[in-house]
Amino acid sequence: MRKIILAAAIATSALGLAACSETTETEAEETVDAMEADADAAGETVEANTAEAAADVEAAADEAADTAVKTTDEIGDAAEAAAADVEAAAE
Repeated sequence: MRKIILAAAIATSALGLAACSETTETEAEETVDAMEADADAAGETVEANTAEAAADVEAAADEAADTAVKTTDEIGDAAEAAAADVEAAAE
């Protein structure tokens, strides 16, 4: 976000200077093109990092769900065993 704002400010300054000469205008266009490329690259990096973070979160959620299922199954098995022990003791 900061890069985009900085790029816009630089572009505005460069365009203001462009009125001075043809060389300055060419340089300003080159600067704007370079800033656009930088902004595109930054956007792609953010998109890639976001996708990676989403995949990490999904993997962690899946792992937590698997652990919860295992824990629930273990609790159920322990409860069954305890009930069987109580029945056996009652007989």
